[in-house]
Amino acid sequence: MAKEKLLVLKEADIKNNCPECFHNELSVTFYQKQNFGKFVHKTTGEISSEMKCQRCHSIIYPIKWTDDIERSYTYYQKLAVPRKTSVKFTSLFYILLLVGIAVVAAVVYIFMQNIIQF
Repeated sequence: MAKEKLLVLKEADIKNNCPECFHNELSVTFYQKQNFGKFVHKTTGEISSEMKCQRCHSIIYPIKWTDDIERSYTYYQKLAVPRKTSVKFTSLFYILLLVGIAVVAAVVYIFMQNIIQF
């Protein structure tokens, strides 16, 4: 079963008023999704974000954004540069691959020895 982890790309404080409590402490965080399995570690291109008020601890959804909040969000979104998408194989994958190749080679060797004896 693959585990998912969110890697923090950029975290920034925004000096705009919260639509809930009207306090001046918002923060926005951009995440990139990573999957960890037994055989492979995969960094995806999927980027998500979360905007939260530091005072009332409520999540601010895009429907409640003002024009100022949206401008600040797009500015920090451009600064959040994602990592390259990549696939890295684990050592367990390489061990199983080498064992599989060794088994196939042994079966072919035994089969070739039996054909030559006839």
